[in-house]
Amino acid sequence: MTGYTMLRNGGVGNGGQPWVLRWSSRIRLTWLSFTLFIILVFFPLIAHYYLTTIDDADDAGKRIFGPRTGNELCEVKHVQDLCRIRESVSEELLQLEAKRQELNSEIAKLNLKIEACKKSIENAKQDLLQLKNVISQTEHSYKELMAQNQPKLSLPIRLLPDKDDATFPLPKSNRNCRLHNCFDYSRCPLTSGFPVYVYNSDDYPFGSSLDPLIKQAFEATVRTNVYVTENANIACVYIILVGEMQEPVMPKPTELEQQLHSLPYWRTDGHNHLIINLSRKSETQNFIYNISTGRAMIAQSTFYDVQYRPGFDIVVSPLVHAMSEPNFLEIPPQVPVKRKYLFSFQGEKIESLRSSLQEVRSFEEEIEGNAPADYDDRIITTLKAVQDSKLDFVLVEFTCKNQPKASLPTEWALCGERDDRLELLKLSTFALIITPGDTHLVISAGCAMRLFEALEVGAIPVILGEQVQLPYNDVIRWNEAALIIPKPRITEVHFLLRSISDNDLLAMRRQGRFLWETYFSTSDNVFSTVLAIIRTRIQIPAAPIREEAAVEIPHRSGKAAGTDPNMADNGDLDLGPVETEPPYASPKYLRNFTLTAMDIYRNWNSAPGPFHLFPYTPFDPVLPSEAKFLGSGTGFRPIGGGAGGSGKEFQAALGGNVPREQFTVVMLTYEREEVLMNSLERLNGLPYLNKVVVVWNSPKLPSEDLLWPDIGVPIMVVRTEKNSLNNRFLPWDEIETEAILSIDDDAHLRHDEIMFGFRVWREARDRIVGFPGRYHAWDIPHQSWLYNSNYSCELSMVLTGAAFFHKYYAYLYSYVMPQAIRDMVDEYINCEDIAMNFLVSHLTRKPPIKVTSRWTFRCPGCPQALSHDDSHFHERHKCINFFVKVYGYMPLLYTQFRVDSVLFKTRLPHDKTKCFKFI
Repeated sequence: MTGYTMLRNGGVGNGGQPWVLRWSSRIRLTWLSFTLFIILVFFPLIAHYYLTTIDDADDAGKRIFGPRTGNELCEVKHVQDLCRIRESVSEELLQLEAKRQELNSEIAKLNLKIEACKKSIENAKQDLLQLKNVISQTEHSYKELMAQNQPKLSLPIRLLPDKDDATFPLPKSNRNCRLHNCFDYSRCPLTSGFPVYVYNSDDYPFGSSLDPLIKQAFEATVRTNVYVTENANIACVYIILVGEMQEPVMPKPTELEQQLHSLPYWRTDGHNHLIINLSRKSETQNFIYNISTGRAMIAQSTFYDVQYRPGFDIVVSPLVHAMSEPNFLEIPPQVPVKRKYLFSFQGEKIESLRSSLQEVRSFEEEIEGNAPADYDDRIITTLKAVQDSKLDFVLVEFTCKNQPKASLPTEWALCGERDDRLELLKLSTFALIITPGDTHLVISAGCAMRLFEALEVGAIPVILGEQVQLPYNDVIRWNEAALIIPKPRITEVHFLLRSISDNDLLAMRRQGRFLWETYFSTSDNVFSTVLAIIRTRIQIPAAPIREEAAVEIPHRSGKAAGTDPNMADNGDLDLGPVETEPPYASPKYLRNFTLTAMDIYRNWNSAPGPFHLFPYTPFDPVLPSEAKFLGSGTGFRPIGGGAGGSGKEFQAALGGNVPREQFTVVMLTYEREEVLMNSLERLNGLPYLNKVVVVWNSPKLPSEDLLWPDIGVPIMVVRTEKNSLNNRFLPWDEIETEAILSIDDDAHLRHDEIMFGFRVWREARDRIVGFPGRYHAWDIPHQSWLYNSNYSCELSMVLTGAAFFHKYYAYLYSYVMPQAIRDMVDEYINCEDIAMNFLVSHLTRKPPIKVTSRWTFRCPGCPQALSHDDSHFHERHKCINFFVKVYGYMPLLYTQFRVDSVLFKTRLPHDKTKCFKFI
């Protein structure tokens, strides 16, 4: 480091010769530079010269580095391109050859598989043929085994108990009587049919003391009841009427008890007996209270809690209309919903318990648990305060203007005559019913009479006292027709009544009207309801409702029916399969006895509505179950997995060639033989037609030489007792199908139209499905209803001159619908179709269904019918207004729904373009 520094500074280094070192360094750098220059310059020149000398040789073809001409360069490039193309083509050919070999290999494999599949198919065909033979043999063997080993089932032989029934166990106390310990089920087998034996009251001393009207009405009812038998040895229940008794000749309790115990079938304790004490007046006394009735059931309107046995005794309604039918013209309509008075009450309490005011107890003390024995004083004070407030029109009177009716202690006596009370209730939205102050009195004849009158005129009952036992309370849901409020809530009653909507009010009023008509109105209804309750309790099915026996008129058939081209032209509509085999019998609908308990709940405790609550449950062995009747018409389907969703063809979903799934034509006629024959001929070849029932409504029989057409199905000509349009809806026993096509003898319908209507009906079996539609209208100037047949967007009726309906409605029309409606039909010889529409809409609360665009269906050139009479429409106006009075409201419902096939075209006038049409 020091030396280097010294050289830079020019100083003397080691040896003392610095200039020698500088000179030697310069010489080396110069030599290196010169050497590199020689190498970089001369070597390329020498190489260039050498190469140039080689290219100048004589053999020009051997030149390598010399310049070439343009033609030579082109020839070289062309060869190279061809070489490249040849190589590319060769590669593609190699690839194609490889693919061809692969395809040939696959084709060979597929051919082998085809041969194997053909062999498998042949083997499968052989196996299938063998399986068919095995199945056929198995079915044959199964039938043989069933015939050999399975006995034919039949109803069990009924074993009657001994007359004395000495082995029947005794209960500890009569107050503990229930069905399980006080009723002999051995006398009432499921297959017995519920026979009832009724004692003749005239054969016993107390019979002379009975009220003549009640006695006469009871005897008339017994004579027509289907369960009553004269053979006491097979009876299930024994009935004796002991009241209402007249005061002057009423026997002593001990005498009446001895007479009851001396009945020939009393059997020491009176089991399976029913003692009926009907009341026609509000002051009926509970004279059975001091009588030992043993194990006998009691049915009356007055009960004390120590006397009433729930589930065993029956609270019945008073028998007001003993020998008369209700006058529907005097019953007020159900609308308007709200009336003059919000609520009303008239009554006087002759004898009461010690009131809460006398006990000097405050309201705070009462709500702590020390409730007063009688709330009547608070009820009076609260109701008067509501009346004085004038927030609503109410009428409450706690003192009678005239002498009050006789009553039980702590019971509110009725004021005035029955007609006066009804006039007040007609003006009242609600009717207050105050239960007796004595909580031991669970029901009294006075309370039952107030309930009867309120339901009769459409005043919604408001019952103060939740301890009350209302008539038939174990089978009727009273909360759907009445308000039951505890007495301590009297201060909240006004608020509660004002908070109820109009829709709920109308529903409660309609349900109350139905309960009154079905269970309270007549002696037949009261007696039938009592028997139905006992029969339901012991789980015996109802007796089949009767069918109308068809008296056939002999006639000759043999005339071959022709084919109308207009009737046979069905377009693209498939009317169904052509059955190559005769129809196989439908399985008969048999009641399953194990379902009786379930039917009890459904029929008696179901949702409100008259459709479920008839004392007689219509029960026809041909009808399907109720689930099938209300279903869509394609039969029962499994719940859960399975095929579905894609739908089926109509004929496949129809159920096959089963008579019950077909339809029956019911044709009403009157001395129009030529028109009738033409109409029958038009039915020739109609698919799914099971039978034709011709209702011959004329007293004059058809001509003996008349040849009836052969249309491929039976024609039954039924003779009627009188000329009545109601005969159209009689449930003839010859009708074996669910569907009925009611059609006039001059109706002209094509086959495709009939089949389309039938298909629609199968999807709505609870509706009337037909062709001509009509509607009702309100006449504002005259404040009444009108019948209208003009073309309209809306309809509310479908004429039954060409309509499908279920046979179930034939039973209801003939046996359940009020007789006053059928009488008016006979009087005017008109309106039977309106009556059927009223009935179905009343039961289902649904409008009918119109199909196709037809508004008329009369055949051209046919003689004039009754509808062409000048008085026809005038009579139909009267019918609609009368039917509204009978039902209490207008049950018909408007609809713009119409079902059309895509084959139908509708031409509407310009002023009807707003109609809704559903396809």
